[in-house]
Amino acid sequence: VGGRLSTWPAYASGQAILQNRKPCCSAEGRSKKLASLTIAKPRYLEELESYLRKELQSLDLTKENAQELKLQPYREIFEFFIEDFKTYKPLLSAIKNEYEVTLGKILDSLLLGVTVILDRWLYTVDYLHELNERVYLHCRANLSYLHSSYYSQVSLAQLKVVKGEDLVKVTLALKIARQDLTKAQVELNTMKADYGDVVPRRDFESQEKKYSDLFEKDFDDLQKEYDTLLEIHQETVEERDHFYNELQQVQRSSTPRPDWAKCAEVISGGPERWSYLEEGKTSDQLVDVLLEEIGTGVLKEKDSFPGLGKGDKVPVYLKYEGQVKNKKLNKKDVVNILKEIWKEKKGKPSSLPDFFLSYLQKRYGDSSAFEWAYTIYENIKLYRSNEAMSLFYDILSGKVDEGLYHGQNQLIANLLKELTASDSSNSGTLMTEQFNLALRAAFPLKSSDQIQELIDASRYKTESTEDLIDYRALFTEDEEGNAEPFIAKVRSQYASEKQEYLRELRNELGHAEVKVDDLKPAFCAIDPAIDDLTLDAYICLAFQASKEQWDQTDSLPVDTVVERLLAGDTKRIGPLPEELYTSLSERGEAGAYAYS
Repeated sequence: VGGRLSTWPAYASGQAILQNRKPCCSAEGRSKKLASLTIAKPRYLEELESYLRKELQSLDLTKENAQELKLQPYREIFEFFIEDFKTYKPLLSAIKNEYEVTLGKILDSLLLGVTVILDRWLYTVDYLHELNERVYLHCRANLSYLHSSYYSQVSLAQLKVVKGEDLVKVTLALKIARQDLTKAQVELNTMKADYGDVVPRRDFESQEKKYSDLFEKDFDDLQKEYDTLLEIHQETVEERDHFYNELQQVQRSSTPRPDWAKCAEVISGGPERWSYLEEGKTSDQLVDVLLEEIGTGVLKEKDSFPGLGKGDKVPVYLKYEGQVKNKKLNKKDVVNILKEIWKEKKGKPSSLPDFFLSYLQKRYGDSSAFEWAYTIYENIKLYRSNEAMSLFYDILSGKVDEGLYHGQNQLIANLLKELTASDSSNSGTLMTEQFNLALRAAFPLKSSDQIQELIDASRYKTESTEDLIDYRALFTEDEEGNAEPFIAKVRSQYASEKQEYLRELRNELGHAEVKVDDLKPAFCAIDPAIDDLTLDAYICLAFQASKEQWDQTDSLPVDTVVERLLAGDTKRIGPLPEELYTSLSERGEAGAYAYS
């Protein structure tokens, strides 16, 4: 079959596989068969037997399904055998299939039987479990019943015994028991009264030790604190005595504070006008007011002013020889003329002295221009307490840059614009909170204290209890050009902030001589937010030179630079740098520049 099968005695095959088979032939026959063992097996048979031995040796026969594992190699050998016998393959395959079907049915029937037996066993177990629970509950109920019956019988027995005893003995025993109870109660009350506040010795000793240590420690601390306070007190007493002695010396050597009420008797207008003039002013300012009143009388008595000539040092608007007629103007007239001059000069690049003279010549003619110029000049020089006159005089005489006037006006205009924007109803009034927010928006670099100062100034002379501020009234002026206290406070803060700003610049510069290259980094150090355009304007103001002339400018003393910047519209652009703010905070000077 397939060229691999050969004829080989059947008994040889039997000897190879069934080695333990009993002999069934005679001695002669056995000798013939033993002789035939020397005949070689077919090669295919040897291969099948070798394969079977290897497969059986590789199996683990210790497992539960060892028989099934052992059957598998024999099944494979049989299939190999069927495949090589082409002629008998159908018959052998049918025999194999029939065996497997029969074995499968036998296994199925066995499995079904085992399943039925298992179900019956589980049902029996469940039934026994349920029966066990019923028995347990029944026994428990019987046990409870027996307990209750037992206690009932015991109680009845005790009752029968008591009834049988002598009633007199029981009564006597009860009486004695009550007496003992009363005695015990009395003793207990006595113990509570005598020892209610007594603590155990162990607790007492523990607390005594604890608080003794604390007392010693606290006493030492208090003693040290007392000694320190005593030293401070002694130093304070010495300082008090020292200051008292200084006060005595000052009182002996100083001029006593004048009684300003006496001025009301000599000032024109009497006490009523003097009360108006002195309101809200310091002694130094009252001196200026008094000098103005005296000067006003002298000025009105003059009919003419002596001309200053036409020298180089004489301002262009005062270059006149001979006597100049006094126009005898009052403060109201002078203020109105100054307002007209500023209105006409708006946007014109010429200097104020030149424009001042040209304006008077244009309006009053060349012949009368100097009369008006001298009269206005003498008035604005006299009235230093009037903001409009004093600022015009400082700009006209060159003490202050003209940009200061425009800067202040722009500052006030921006403030009014911010307040108007907050007034959605256009009523002219704002709640205090709205007013506060508008001030912070207009002045983001001011501290909370400065904002509060402005709010307080806005309520000056306000008698109404309503939480409303008439912000439009804060920007009005009287007929002499005097602003309301609110605007005066804005200008005052502007001046103090500028002085502090330039003081920081001076500290940053340090040395005595300043060049253009020194001023730039100094400004950037104290004001990092400053822009190039503003920085260039400040440098031009400090060196009095255009940007193209910076290379030819010489170094200037620090005092000169600061003085020129103080005369102009110099202000901080951004918040303080952190390092400088920390330094000022340590000295207590950063409050005015806290960034709100």
